[in-house]
Amino acid sequence: MSAEIKRNGLTHRFWETKPMDKLNQQEWEALCDGCGKCCLNKLEDDDGHVEMTRVACRLLDDQSCLCGNYKIRHNFVPDCIVLTPKTIADNLYWLPKTCGYRLVYEGRPLFDWHPLISGDPGSVHRAGVSVQGMTIPEFEVDEDDWEDHIIEEPL
Repeated sequence: MSAEIKRNGLTHRFWETKPMDKLNQQEWEALCDGCGKCCLNKLEDDDGHVEMTRVACRLLDDQSCLCGNYKIRHNFVPDCIVLTPKTIADNLYWLPKTCGYRLVYEGRPLFDWHPLISGDPGSVHRAGVSVQGMTIPEFEVDEDDWEDHIIEEPL
Protein backbone atom coordinates (compact mmCIF):
# COMPACT_ATOMS: atom_id res chain seq x y z
CA MET A 1 0.00 0.00 0.00
CA SER A 2 1.50 3.36 -1.01
CA ALA A 3 1.40 6.28 1.36
CA GLU A 4 -0.30 9.37 -0.06
CA ILE A 5 1.20 12.72 0.76
CA LYS A 6 -1.55 15.12 1.76
CA ARG A 7 -1.66 18.86 2.39
CA ASN A 8 -4.87 20.61 3.41
CA GLY A 9 -6.70 17.32 2.91
CA LEU A 10 -5.60 17.06 -0.73
CA THR A 11 -3.49 14.28 -2.18
CA HIS A 12 -0.16 15.65 -3.44
CA ARG A 13 -0.33 16.48 -7.19
CA PHE A 14 -3.75 14.81 -7.56
CA TRP A 15 -4.38 16.69 -10.83
CA GLU A 16 -1.54 14.76 -12.47
CA THR A 17 -2.94 11.34 -11.63
CA LYS A 18 -6.73 11.71 -11.55
CA PRO A 19 -8.90 12.42 -14.57
CA MET A 20 -10.89 15.65 -14.22
CA ASP A 21 -14.20 13.82 -14.08
CA LYS A 22 -12.95 11.82 -11.06
CA LEU A 23 -11.97 14.84 -8.94
CA ASN A 24 -13.99 15.44 -5.80
CA GLN A 25 -15.40 18.91 -5.08
CA GLN A 26 -12.45 19.95 -2.88
CA GLU A 27 -9.94 18.88 -5.55
CA TRP A 28 -11.92 20.62 -8.29
CA GLU A 29 -12.13 23.89 -6.37
CA ALA A 30 -8.41 23.71 -5.56
CA LEU A 31 -7.58 23.91 -9.28
CA CYS A 32 -8.70 27.54 -9.19
CA ASP A 33 -5.58 29.68 -8.78
CA GLY A 34 -7.52 32.69 -7.45
CA CYS A 35 -6.39 35.08 -10.19
CA GLY A 36 -9.88 36.58 -10.68
CA LYS A 37 -9.52 36.75 -14.48
CA CYS A 38 -12.55 34.55 -15.09
CA CYS A 39 -14.66 37.13 -13.23
CA LEU A 40 -13.75 39.92 -15.63
CA ASN A 41 -16.37 40.81 -18.20
CA LYS A 42 -15.34 39.88 -21.69
CA LEU A 43 -16.30 41.10 -25.13
CA GLU A 44 -16.75 38.66 -28.00
CA ASP A 45 -16.77 39.74 -31.64
CA ASP A 46 -18.67 38.12 -34.52
CA ASP A 47 -15.71 35.81 -35.23
CA GLY A 48 -15.70 34.47 -31.67
CA HIS A 49 -12.57 36.38 -30.62
CA VAL A 50 -12.75 37.20 -26.90
CA GLU A 51 -11.24 40.33 -25.35
CA MET A 52 -10.78 40.72 -21.60
CA THR A 53 -11.79 43.95 -19.90
CA ARG A 54 -10.86 45.34 -16.50
CA VAL A 55 -14.61 45.58 -15.81
CA ALA A 56 -15.27 42.99 -13.12
CA CYS A 57 -18.33 41.13 -11.99
CA ARG A 58 -20.07 43.02 -9.21
CA LEU A 59 -19.19 40.22 -6.77
CA LEU A 60 -15.43 40.14 -7.38
CA ASP A 61 -13.36 41.29 -4.41
CA ASP A 62 -10.63 43.37 -6.06
CA GLN A 63 -8.06 42.56 -3.36
CA SER A 64 -8.54 38.83 -2.78
CA CYS A 65 -9.60 38.21 -6.42
CA LEU A 66 -12.28 35.86 -5.12
CA CYS A 67 -16.04 35.98 -5.38
CA GLY A 68 -17.57 37.87 -2.48
CA ASN A 69 -20.62 35.56 -2.37
CA TYR A 70 -19.44 32.39 -4.08
CA LYS A 71 -21.95 29.95 -2.58
CA ILE A 72 -24.98 32.12 -3.41
CA ARG A 73 -23.59 33.99 -6.44
CA HIS A 74 -26.44 32.86 -8.68
CA ASN A 75 -28.87 34.83 -6.50
CA PHE A 76 -27.03 37.97 -7.64
CA VAL A 77 -25.54 36.92 -11.00
CA PRO A 78 -27.90 34.32 -12.51
CA ASP A 79 -25.76 33.85 -15.64
CA CYS A 80 -22.54 33.14 -13.73
CA ILE A 81 -21.09 30.04 -15.35
CA VAL A 82 -20.60 26.98 -13.19
CA LEU A 83 -17.44 25.38 -14.48
CA THR A 84 -17.39 21.59 -14.12
CA PRO A 85 -15.52 18.75 -15.83
CA LYS A 86 -18.59 18.39 -18.06
CA THR A 87 -18.76 22.07 -19.05
CA ILE A 88 -15.08 22.98 -19.35
CA ALA A 89 -14.75 22.04 -23.03
CA ASP A 90 -17.54 24.45 -23.95
CA ASN A 91 -15.93 27.25 -21.95
CA LEU A 92 -12.25 27.05 -22.89
CA TYR A 93 -12.57 29.92 -25.35
CA TRP A 94 -12.99 32.49 -22.57
CA LEU A 95 -10.90 30.92 -19.80
CA PRO A 96 -7.60 32.70 -19.14
CA LYS A 97 -4.48 31.16 -20.67
CA THR A 98 -3.03 30.67 -17.17
CA CYS A 99 -6.18 29.09 -15.69
CA GLY A 100 -5.51 25.93 -13.69
CA TYR A 101 -8.67 24.30 -15.03
CA ARG A 102 -7.62 25.03 -18.60
CA LEU A 103 -4.04 23.86 -18.09
CA VAL A 104 -5.08 20.55 -16.51
CA TYR A 105 -7.75 19.99 -19.18
CA GLU A 106 -5.12 20.58 -21.89
CA GLY A 107 -2.65 18.24 -20.17
CA ARG A 108 -0.20 21.03 -19.35
CA PRO A 109 1.55 21.62 -16.01
CA LEU A 110 0.46 24.19 -13.47
CA PHE A 111 2.70 27.23 -13.12
CA ASP A 112 5.09 27.45 -10.15
CA TRP A 113 3.02 30.29 -8.70
CA HIS A 114 -0.17 28.21 -8.59
CA PRO A 115 -1.17 27.72 -4.92
CA LEU A 116 -1.20 23.93 -5.38
CA ILE A 117 2.48 24.12 -6.31
CA SER A 118 3.65 27.00 -4.11
CA GLY A 119 1.50 26.15 -1.10
CA ASP A 120 0.65 29.84 -0.82
CA PRO A 121 -2.58 31.46 -2.12
CA GLY A 122 -0.77 34.81 -2.31
CA SER A 123 1.79 33.55 -4.82
CA VAL A 124 -0.58 34.24 -7.74
CA HIS A 125 -0.67 37.93 -6.77
CA ARG A 126 3.07 38.24 -6.20
CA ALA A 127 3.67 36.67 -9.63
CA GLY A 128 1.64 39.49 -11.18
CA VAL A 129 -0.84 37.22 -12.95
CA SER A 130 -3.92 38.13 -10.95
CA VAL A 131 -6.20 41.14 -11.45
CA GLN A 132 -5.58 42.34 -7.90
CA GLY A 133 -6.09 46.11 -7.67
CA MET A 134 -6.74 46.63 -11.38
CA THR A 135 -10.48 46.15 -11.79
CA ILE A 136 -13.48 48.43 -12.07
CA PRO A 137 -16.84 47.16 -10.75
CA GLU A 138 -19.34 46.61 -13.55
CA PHE A 139 -21.92 48.88 -11.93
CA GLU A 140 -19.51 51.83 -12.42
CA VAL A 141 -19.17 51.41 -16.21
CA ASP A 142 -21.94 51.48 -18.80
CA GLU A 143 -21.84 48.29 -20.88
CA ASP A 144 -21.51 50.40 -24.04
CA ASP A 145 -18.18 51.67 -22.68
CA TRP A 146 -16.63 48.29 -21.83
CA GLU A 147 -14.53 48.36 -24.99
CA ASP A 148 -12.71 51.38 -23.52
CA HIS A 149 -11.45 49.05 -20.78
CA ILE A 150 -10.02 46.18 -22.85
CA ILE A 151 -6.79 44.83 -21.37
CA GLU A 152 -4.21 42.19 -22.17
CA GLU A 153 -4.30 39.16 -19.91
CA PRO A 154 -1.79 39.50 -17.07
CA LEU A 155 0.62 36.61 -17.73
